[in-house]
Amino acid sequence: MQSMETFKTHRMLAERLQFQHLNELNRMHQNKQVMATLGGIRSDEDTRLFIFNNLHHWQRYGYGLWVFRDQVNHQFVGRAGLRNTNIDGINEVELAYALMAKFWGQGLATEMGEKILQIAWEILNLQEVVCFTLTTNQASQRVMEKLGFKYEREMIYANLPHLFYRLKA
Repeated sequence: MQSMETFKTHRMLAERLQFQHLNELNRMHQNKQVMATLGGIRSDEDTRLFIFNNLHHWQRYGYGLWVFRDQVNHQFVGRAGLRNTNIDGINEVELAYALMAKFWGQGLATEMGEKILQIAWEILNLQEVVCFTLTTNQASQRVMEKLGFKYEREMIYANLPHLFYRLKA
């Protein structure tokens, strides 16, 4: 397994999220179609804060989000990774992923998830990972199920109804 800073999947290159990714993330965070499933549009300032918080997460936990690019033409595909989050008072490690709309429906989120879960189990020795999505996001639910996550419950997150899944190592 390569380092956690950068790695490859079958079709993508991944690199640790950095401030140099600001413009690409701004493009993602200001795309109505993409952000409809992620809590709504974010301002440039929100995106800067998002990156800052993710850099801090990397420093604190030794893992976080990666930016993914197409291996052929290096186009920005999206972002995905592992992050610590508090769900109903319990600390969990979440698999998070978001793709630009032009890359939806091609199995890329599943490909990202498989590699990130491999890192979770083999390098980080995590025992379990959670994943959640809006109740209306059927594409994301399919990704979680393909990755082996098991449905646990409905929950409210960011004041919206979500479905909560868990996967044990």
